[in-house]
Amino acid sequence: MSTSTIILKEVKLVRPGGFSLHNLGFELPAGAHLVITGPSGSGKTTLGMALAGKLFVTGQLTINPPISDNAENATGKSVQMVEQRYEIKNRSNTVDGYYQQRYNSLDNEDAYTVMEELSRVLDDKALIEQHLAAFNIGYLADKTLLTLSSGEHKRFQLVKMLLRPAPVVILDEPFVGLDVEAREALNKLLIALTEKGIQLITLTGARSHFPEVATHVLELQDGGITYFGEVERYQPGFHPVTESYDLSQLGLQRAASDQQAAGTIIKMVDLHIVYPDKVIFEKLNWSVKPGERWLLKGPNGAGKSTLLSLIYGDNPRAYANEIYLFDKRRGTGESIWDIKSKMGYVSPELHAFFDKNISCFAAVASGYYDTMGLYRKLDEQQTGQVEAWLQALGLSSVRDKKLSQISTGQQRLIMLLRAFIKNPPLLILDEPCQGLDQWQTDAFVKLVEDYCRKTGASLIYISHYASEIPAVVTSVLELSGDGKGGYNIFKVARMEKVKQSPQVIS
Repeated sequence: MSTSTIILKEVKLVRPGGFSLHNLGFELPAGAHLVITGPSGSGKTTLGMALAGKLFVTGQLTINPPISDNAENATGKSVQMVEQRYEIKNRSNTVDGYYQQRYNSLDNEDAYTVMEELSRVLDDKALIEQHLAAFNIGYLADKTLLTLSSGEHKRFQLVKMLLRPAPVVILDEPFVGLDVEAREALNKLLIALTEKGIQLITLTGARSHFPEVATHVLELQDGGITYFGEVERYQPGFHPVTESYDLSQLGLQRAASDQQAAGTIIKMVDLHIVYPDKVIFEKLNWSVKPGERWLLKGPNGAGKSTLLSLIYGDNPRAYANEIYLFDKRRGTGESIWDIKSKMGYVSPELHAFFDKNISCFAAVASGYYDTMGLYRKLDEQQTGQVEAWLQALGLSSVRDKKLSQISTGQQRLIMLLRAFIKNPPLLILDEPCQGLDQWQTDAFVKLVEDYCRKTGASLIYISHYASEIPAVVTSVLELSGDGKGGYNIFKVARMEKVKQSPQVIS
């Protein structure tokens, strides 16, 4: 009987768009816990899907599932994969959600609550409540799935997996989007799973996201395996194509004089946002001056994305509050397109709901009009600018490919270019480095710094990692996340306060 639980010999697979993995071969010993890593676009998710039986391969792929003491919760499958984002279906068993839906409560009536969805997996309310409490999200039980923030969504996915784990569990970027507390809880829960005999495979491009239980590493690059062995001996063998992005050919300019003359970019007066189960903001006062760069800080569920939705025009509750954008009060005659025209925006939710069937070129170009697709013809100058941005970030080769045909990391870069394309005076970047490998993240952070210095743009930035915060950030709005109002606001020098920890901030 083999002592290896996963065996690959001369495995090959090909995906739409021409991407392929070839001549894959390794044997994962029983009891070992694997990390599959590599640069963005190297095939980590593709290999994970193949191991989970979701993709056809040629060659030998054998899985001998380990024997665990979790038989009472067995799924009937030997391998279970937790993907980066869960596809939410409503009570009609259709997937018809839209990007702003989480902020429109009347449109969420057909959605399952967290407790209802988890009970469909395992009808054990006590166990569900136990796992929700372990991730500090017990308050989500009666919330609908469509109203969850990015971090809450990730924690929900993990709880769902924990209810009925298969003998082999594949986790695609499980730590992405989680705050410090949730990452610590996840590591503890993964240790508990391994003690039950469950074998773990983690897909990630970041060394900082290796789980504590990892014993082996498999590195992918250029369509093949460049390293397989013990985690202690692993040294990353992949490096960025370029160490930085060159903006010199983009013709970036300072903000227009009328935008520079604005007294405030953002001003909120006694902001009051309350949902039936939670107070989000109570008398929050905040302003952003031209050229200021802010970090928006707080744990998952503290209201960071809600605050950004009020600024970007996605949340109708903005009209019931005193909010000024570029010195104009919301609700005094401006259209949503007037609001968005001066902003470049990216978020995990926008990426999740964006049409993946359009080309990368069209996705970037849609940023000129703040639409979810390209419905107008570009002029010669706009076309040239899109081409220049794609070239600057090394993405010219994917220009005509559909978003669905490129890696998640490359998709995130395309969405980031969409935010930059019209040279906006305000950038709103909500966890922009999700899905990027370590070197892409470093290069992107430098890109944001360079862009802000060249254009004088204002910035609002969200990240749970201090290493991802651009050096141009000088001020912090911190949300306590206690759900009772009275949120604390701190304005501090980033280098003195925020970066005391080299890895995490919230």
